Amino acid sequence: MALLPILHYPDPRLYKTAAPVAQVDDRIRKLVRDMAETMYAAPGIGLAATQVDVHERVIVIDISEEGNDLLVLINPEIIESSDDRQVYEEGCLSVPDVYDEVERALTIRVRALDQQGEPFEFEADGLLAVCVQHEIDHLNGKVFVEYLSRLKQDRIRTRLRKLARQREREMQTV
Repeated sequence: MALLPILHYPDPRLYKTAAPVAQVDDRIRKLVRDMAETMYAAPGIGLAATQVDVHERVIVIDISEEGNDLLVLINPEIIESSDDRQVYEEGCLSVPDVYDEVERALTIRVRALDQQGEPFEFEADGLLAVCVQHEIDHLNGKVFVEYLSRLKQDRIRTRLRKLARQREREMQTV
């Protein structure tokens, strides 16, 4: 297994739409293992393949307190969503140290493939529903900050660029 580099907003690769996985094979299963290891190490509760510059429809999620309940979604799609909405404070491994409230569907029904390529469906609400919607947005080339005002987006971009320059300077002095 390997830790994968996570792309940071506003990297243009985060805006690429992920292609469906044609076949769930050993390559995809290795990607899932590497993504899970990367997500847990970050630490995070969800990671889309787009965030590690792999533009295929693969998501890993684990919202458990213990970090021992990995959910793998290959070619996920939301097939139903409630009209009822919830506001949740979201963060993102691609937008470090930025958290803001986003409104999303309260409940969703999802169809996906598992690591063996078998189809399954489930209903989600609360944090799991938020996380699934957030990660599917990544597969569709959308980052959660796009739900925020233009002013907030500009401030986030400026702050992240400043942090990146600071990290570069620190690396040069090592």
